[in-house]
Amino acid sequence: MLMLTRLNGHPLAINGDLIKSVESSPDTMITLITGEKIVVLETLPLVLEAARAWRVSILREALAHATTAQQSAATAALAQHAATADSAASANAAHHADPQSQTHRHQK
Repeated sequence: MLMLTRLNGHPLAINGDLIKSVESSPDTMITLITGEKIVVLETLPLVLEAARAWRVSILREALAHATTAQQSAATAALAQHAATADSAASANAAHHADPQSQTHRHQK
């Protein structure tokens, strides 16, 4: 949400996804995709900067979650690989320790 100020000094939070346009004539007027118009104290460049900063924060958060999910998936894959390798090593060790398998190998 963009934190802005109405002309009467009251704070206002606007969902940046709903902004259709921002114009300065001389007050800064924000037009939402619903057609609603909101006049704020902040200048056009400040509204644009607030919108950009808000979008960057959303993307950073999404990237952090995606990176964490990828790291979790990679860790799980490595753990699965290690478990499979341990299982194969145990089976191989058990096979070589079994006297019947050794006798069977010597008979060949």
